[in-house]
Amino acid sequence: MKKFLHGIFCLVLLVSALGAQKDKAVPAGGMPPLIDRELIFGNPEIAGAQLSPDGKYMAFLKPWKDTRNVYVKSVGEPFGAARLLTTETKRPIAGYFWSRDSKAILYVKDHDGDENFNVYAVDPTAKPAAGDEAPPSRDLTGLKGVRVQIFDIPKNDPDTIFIGLNDRDKAWHDLYKLKISTGEKTLVRKNTERVTGWEFDLTGKLRLATRSAENGDTEVLRVDADKFTKIYSCSVFESCGPVRFHKDGKRAYFETNKGADVDLVALVLFDPETGKTEMVESDPLKKVDFGGARFSEVTDELVLTSYFDDHLRRYYRDKGFESDLKWLEGKLPNKQVTIGSETADEQVWLVNAGSDIEPGETYIFDRKTKKLTLQFKVREKLPRESLAVMKPVRYKSSDGLEIPAYLTLPKGVPAKNLPTIVIPHGGPWARDTWSYNSLAQFFANRGYAVLMPNFRASTGYGKKFLDAGNKEWGKKMQDDITWGVKYMVAEGIADPKRVGILGGSYGGYATLAGVTFTPDVYAAAVDIVGPSNLITLLESIPPYWESIRKIFYERMGDPNTTEGKALLTERSPLSQADKIKTPLLVVQGANDPRVNKREADQIVIALRYRGYPVEYLLAPDEGHGFARPVNNMALYMSAEKFLAKHLGGRYEA
Repeated sequence: MKKFLHGIFCLVLLVSALGAQKDKAVPAGGMPPLIDRELIFGNPEIAGAQLSPDGKYMAFLKPWKDTRNVYVKSVGEPFGAARLLTTETKRPIAGYFWSRDSKAILYVKDHDGDENFNVYAVDPTAKPAAGDEAPPSRDLTGLKGVRVQIFDIPKNDPDTIFIGLNDRDKAWHDLYKLKISTGEKTLVRKNTERVTGWEFDLTGKLRLATRSAENGDTEVLRVDADKFTKIYSCSVFESCGPVRFHKDGKRAYFETNKGADVDLVALVLFDPETGKTEMVESDPLKKVDFGGARFSEVTDELVLTSYFDDHLRRYYRDKGFESDLKWLEGKLPNKQVTIGSETADEQVWLVNAGSDIEPGETYIFDRKTKKLTLQFKVREKLPRESLAVMKPVRYKSSDGLEIPAYLTLPKGVPAKNLPTIVIPHGGPWARDTWSYNSLAQFFANRGYAVLMPNFRASTGYGKKFLDAGNKEWGKKMQDDITWGVKYMVAEGIADPKRVGILGGSYGGYATLAGVTFTPDVYAAAVDIVGPSNLITLLESIPPYWESIRKIFYERMGDPNTTEGKALLTERSPLSQADKIKTPLLVVQGANDPRVNKREADQIVIALRYRGYPVEYLLAPDEGHGFARPVNNMALYMSAEKFLAKHLGGRYEA
């Protein structure tokens, strides 16, 4: 819920600067010109637009002093007339939303990537004070070292949001009612029951809570005035929980894959009083998990469901939504059309249309008049004609398991004997989807074939596929990536001597595992915020991840048992760092609360101790992944030249 800014940047390079050899570059042939990396990784001109619920205004993100900030304009005004609302100069505004009464825009920010977020509000109609460039923002929570969570934005009280604060206990969030206009906080429930989420009905009444049991099970609780009552549960290897209350006020929509004979997550209706469960929908094609539900805020009815297969699939339950979305798809062919935001009466939509070769077009659509008006294109200067098609592929892993993946081939050259980059996703309990992908486009433009595998343990493909990754870090999960390389070589696409691997977070772990456990497969590797030591990784996870600690232990290995500790040690790249013979670039944010800086330091020190060259980029003002464009530019400039040197791709000097 699926990015960058400018300011002072400090880059620590622990080894020699990168060199690149132009004479090893991919022959240009019919390839499109090099795309300036700034157009891919720099600030977009305009992005993230949202209509106000009353339909009068449009807010959006735009660089101010090279930092992405919030602007607002009347819907009928040109973008040049927009007014600056926020004045962040260090880190970008990552996301924002309108209050239900359109009186405030709320946003969150942390400190240098530490993920301790506070909630801020700004009046979109306010004027700046004399000498200021924007109206003042109010810090509604004003806490240091505390991570604020937003739980609910009730329809019946537009001046309220319900938030969680972990100021009392770093591991668990107490529930507060926050008044937007004044910042007044009122404690609703102290969290002494390992509660992970709170669910309100459509009248704003607290009805349900989810709890993480000591054994890792998920429990759904009915919230009574003086107690909790467990009404539903699923095991540590299953998922379940409320989505939204039904309009009848009695039943709640749940997502669940509970049951030994159930593989795919489905949408059901559950009655908290009787315990009765009714099936609403599971994938009609029986291929992937339930992906999402959209409800009308006017009628409170379910209007459509979605599934992330090779491409997005939708099933409609409201004829009006179906008619309008299909009309839009006809007007915007070969694009994935989604509703970005809408007015409170749902008569005007802000529509996003994108694809693998389209970062995004934003339109205003009047449902009554069927008037469709282009507002802007995301990264408008990016040459669409130079972008490469992403296609779904499948291949068999070491044990015969079929692995879904996405393949992007460079444009204008035969798909034969190409330098290749494998990009395993983070998580690992996540997945890649078909869409515009900046990394895929960047490296395809440089002449690389790009493979993005959804290895076992990726989400969305059912419980069996997810569980197939249990205790398989560095083993079968890694095989799924290695066999992806074998597939590319067997197809004649990849030059086996010029294969690289690049990934972030779990993808960084897979990168280190690749060069450690399969040292002959890769000719270059870029590890971005990846763990090198699974023992120290689990020792240093943030306190607010306590609710999922047991899941880590069950799916990775329990460091508190002899067997588990041995397994984690064996699967840690640090334990076999002496096997690394692949050129390696390590990238880390100093303030990363998830994968501590120690993870990067350990692997770099181990390699330097034996005299093996390794390049290390450390950003002191970043966390888990880079948010500031200047840092991203440094990262991808370095990675681009590094990979060109060792794999022979093109690079922008």
